[in-house]
Amino acid sequence: MDEAKADSFTEFVAANEARVRQSLTAVFGVDRGKEAAADALAYGWEHWDRVSAMENPSGYLYRVGYDRARRMSSKRVGFPPVEDSTEPWVEPELPRAFAGLPEQQRVAVALLYGYQWSMSEVADHLGVSKATVQTHAERGLRRLRRKLGVRL
Repeated sequence: MDEAKADSFTEFVAANEARVRQSLTAVFGVDRGKEAAADALAYGWEHWDRVSAMENPSGYLYRVGYDRARRMSSKRVGFPPVEDSTEPWVEPELPRAFAGLPEQQRVAVALLYGYQWSMSEVADHLGVSKATVQTHAERGLRRLRRKLGVRL
């Protein structure tokens, strides 16, 4: 790969690595999400000529990481337990309740509320409509509230 292409990939990673990692972490949990993101970015490096020409390269690499992580293991989604000394206070049952959400709801809730992505950013990254993201987020929040016994 020539220097200009290497620089282009480096700029892409600086701008998009966190998004690819965050979205895959929302799907697979912390450890598998990080591994999937690293695999996806390695694939992006190997195929940068083709990937860089795509309309949504970060969304494509999300799908690459998603597919590779699905094939590698059937482990359950895992999020680290909440420590007693966590500030600000976090409901101790939240990681288990969150991991129990259906995948699409978990991803929408994590990206919108955990990582503060906009509805448009989530929709573009996942290749779905904003209405779909909104529906999954609303259902996911409703389900979390029900599991945690939260009333509004």
